[in-house]
Amino acid sequence: MTNETPAAAPEHVPGGFLWGATTAGIKASGNPDLAVAVASTGTIGAAMFTSNRVVAAPITIGRRHIASTGGRVGAVLVNSGNANCATGEQGMEACVSTCVAAAEAFGCIFDEVIPSSTGIIGVPFPAEKVLAAMPALKESTGSTPEHAAAFARAIMTTDTRVKMAAAAVDIPATDSNSASTVRIWGAAKGAGMIGPKLGPPHATMLVYLFTDIAADAPALRDALNAAVQPSFNSISIDGDTSTNDTVLLLASGASGVPLTRDLTAAFDDALTDVCLSLARQIVADGEGVTHVVTLDVRGAASESDARLVARAIAHSPLCKTAWSSADPNWGRLIAAAGYSGADFDPNRARIWIGDQPVFEYGGRAAAFNESAAHAAMAAPEYRITIDLGAGEASTQFLTCDLTAEYVRINADYST
Repeated sequence: MTNETPAAAPEHVPGGFLWGATTAGIKASGNPDLAVAVASTGTIGAAMFTSNRVVAAPITIGRRHIASTGGRVGAVLVNSGNANCATGEQGMEACVSTCVAAAEAFGCIFDEVIPSSTGIIGVPFPAEKVLAAMPALKESTGSTPEHAAAFARAIMTTDTRVKMAAAAVDIPATDSNSASTVRIWGAAKGAGMIGPKLGPPHATMLVYLFTDIAADAPALRDALNAAVQPSFNSISIDGDTSTNDTVLLLASGASGVPLTRDLTAAFDDALTDVCLSLARQIVADGEGVTHVVTLDVRGAASESDARLVARAIAHSPLCKTAWSSADPNWGRLIAAAGYSGADFDPNRARIWIGDQPVFEYGGRAAAFNESAAHAAMAAPEYRITIDLGAGEASTQFLTCDLTAEYVRINADYST
């Protein structure tokens, strides 16, 4: 398996897809704000959506469409600059009308169109702008890496950089088949309102994953579930779960390689690598972020307990603001672990910042060195290890600091 994480455009993209982007006038900036991915006939998809009880119109429509078609997907239509959430029946009708227009433009039936939106909540959705831009969007499509990169740029809101990742699974030649390659490429957006809790079809983070392997919907759902848990479900910027979070995996089958039992492990590993890369890019580009922190929680009685501790620390404003100034205030870490709901005895727990011990067995570590811990936290990326001393379970969770810049961005987001 080989991996690539391109900065501008990927070197290779999967076959069986066209990508495009244009400016519909939804964003006040005038930047591209409408994107499409057109899938070849026979493409199958699997999706995971936000678990927030308040959901945007495209989440409701997307769930309905992927269920009604059994996973068949003909196009993905994404707008940025307006979330189409809390917009009532008008928002639902607007979403359906854009799906119908996309289906007519790209040659599929309307419920094979998966819609996505990201932007401000509660503002009437300007469907007329999307409809008027549809001819230009169709004209923009192509199959090259540059077209894929344009798709990735158009879905951005407060992001400061394009987020893409790719992987390839090389299939060796056999007596009956020549050597071949399965490709995976993904694009994501997200910089704030990131605390994903994704569930099966039941951030703002939007993630689109494309592969040219041939697979059915149940196999894709299994692969997606396995890749999402250690990646997108293990990150947080601000702890807010969006109304629009979507992760969509599409398989065109253009490689001619089926997802067999023998290939499952290699494909799952490659897909997880892409998701891990995109998840890290989201956190690193978080609004106002100056430090990326990996929380390594181990020695837990169960994985769920380890995740409780990780989320409590990752969502604590006191912990996150201390990280912004590289303040080794370990008391905030153990306090957050204590209220997390996890079952552990603080007198058996230990904490390290980088390789510096800061807490052990109920009190300050004997070898605690404040200046050394401060130096470790001054790095742009570092690790905090929490050993609960309660068992063998563990988890890793990626998060970041909370800065004055984050406050500035979100204090006037709607004005």
